[in-house]
Amino acid sequence: MRSCDVFGIQDLHVVEEHLGKKMDREIAMGAQKWVNLYRYPMVEDCISHLKNSGYQIIATTPHNDSQLLEDFDVTQKAAFFFGRETDGVSDAVMQAAEGFLKIPMYGFTESLNISVSAAIILQEVVTRLKQTEITWQLSETEKQELELEWTKKTIKSASEIIERYYEEHK
Repeated sequence: MRSCDVFGIQDLHVVEEHLGKKMDREIAMGAQKWVNLYRYPMVEDCISHLKNSGYQIIATTPHNDSQLLEDFDVTQKAAFFFGRETDGVSDAVMQAAEGFLKIPMYGFTESLNISVSAAIILQEVVTRLKQTEITWQLSETEKQELELEWTKKTIKSASEIIERYYEEHK
């Protein structure tokens, strides 16, 4: 989540075995306030939502005929799927994937933890996106809407204050 915020990724989709797990605020370091988090109980629900939103599904794996990160086409809308260190991405993701991506590794270890993998991939993709003419950042209207939502989240009793404002200005 923190890597998403740092690199300007607004939406984070998470498949959880147990819905309702709280985000560890010590790890997120406040990013949970700024990133839109979408939670799914099943990977198929997440994949379906993202495909219907125009994203290509990209499985990150050092195996298969994975494409190297530096060769990845950043001009296409993509949702990157990361698996557990022990198991990698699920079979459902591997079957649904329209592409496979790997981070070049030169040592003997074949895996990185999710936050490190995500940070490496996001940094590369965002750096390369900034070198294109693609409008990938939020519009001014979207920024203003998010800032209003974020402001509401940081002010205690924000909904009551807004309600009182509207009552006073009828």
